[in-house]
Amino acid sequence: MLVAGKGTRMRPLTLTRPKVLLEVGGRPLLSYTIEALKAVGMREAVFVVNYMEEAIRAWLGDGSAFGIKAYYVRQKEPRGTADAIACASELAATEDGVLAIYGDLFITPEAVRAVLDEHLRHRPEATMGVVRVKNPEQFGMVRAEGGWLRELVEKPKSWEGPPLANAGIYVLTPEALEAMRDVEPSKRGELEATSALQELAAEGDTVRVAEVRPEDWLDVGRPWDLLEANERALRRMEPAMMGDVEPGACLNGPVFVAEEARVRSGAYIEGPAYIGPGADVGPNCYIRPCTSLSARVRIGNACEIKNSIVMEGTHIGHLSYVGDSIIGAYCNLGAGTITANLRFDKASVRVFVKGVRVDTGRRKLGVIMGDFVQTGIGTLLMPGVRIWPRCWIGPNLVVERDITEEGVFVRLRQEVLVGEVPAEEKSR
Repeated sequence: MLVAGKGTRMRPLTLTRPKVLLEVGGRPLLSYTIEALKAVGMREAVFVVNYMEEAIRAWLGDGSAFGIKAYYVRQKEPRGTADAIACASELAATEDGVLAIYGDLFITPEAVRAVLDEHLRHRPEATMGVVRVKNPEQFGMVRAEGGWLRELVEKPKSWEGPPLANAGIYVLTPEALEAMRDVEPSKRGELEATSALQELAAEGDTVRVAEVRPEDWLDVGRPWDLLEANERALRRMEPAMMGDVEPGACLNGPVFVAEEARVRSGAYIEGPAYIGPGADVGPNCYIRPCTSLSARVRIGNACEIKNSIVMEGTHIGHLSYVGDSIIGAYCNLGAGTITANLRFDKASVRVFVKGVRVDTGRRKLGVIMGDFVQTGIGTLLMPGVRIWPRCWIGPNLVVERDITEEGVFVRLRQEVLVGEVPAEEKSR
């Protein structure tokens, strides 16, 4: 499994953690992929690591807690997916080949099974998963004929034919693994798995294409993709009541309340929703559907949280609204902090990603906030704003653009005018 990337498009969230450990539905993304592998009979996995590898190793360990045997290979430099697969093949290769999966996916067992079944039916040199997408210009696109790969085009400006994108799930025989080792750098200077597959496909019917259902696959490449992954995870979640729910609290729909969590009187929670271990919710607050509150999150009086991910240890104490947002770990939002999530013109929100303003396709999107951010009272955050970790946002400030420097204090400069009270007022 390829988990070495820096996740630069996910910043600020990945400045303090690897992308695969971002949580949706109360669990890291990587846990869902491991679950899918186990469901199709896999009991061993090689993880190709680099960026913040210590965090991945600490969370996963030897894999025994998750029912697998985990091995690690360090990709010395981020040279591309073909190089990562070649690194892993030294440990993972068998006579039948390997199953390779990109780590930044939210997938079901059915997605993996579709690729494996297609490979076993046809026994090609390689099989790649493909999925139908609505925006071909954002993906590596695949042309196939009779189920065989004919062409791969990276992020085309226009596309004709079935909108089949590379799903990042491969079954590779020893011949395909050899192609991964021998591939030449692409125009981007990377050793890419797609280039190796294209070379194999040029030899004829050698690379099989297996279609994966869109509902079984999601590319979690940008911050707002986490919100969709979170919604999917919560809708699959089994509700449970393991914490303390006080009389007078109302839970409507599937809600998971973890151990040592507390839901105080007057709290109204609409599922699907996840309340993590040690979280403290209420009194008199409103948790709306598709919200995940991680461990030890505090949501206080007169707060409303809607379709959002609030990470570990964050406090949203009182009189605040957080909608369609991702709030990092150990943040503290001052009273009256409001996240705007809708433009006046009702157009989809646009967000800067690696210096380019990208249309998210989401009509509603709030703030994307890194870890350890603090806001003062009355802070207003405009749609799609990103805030880097450890920033302080002063009171009564409207944040209209990204704050992309870590650990800065942003505040208003006020001019205070002191004048005399009229004499008649003084005499009262």
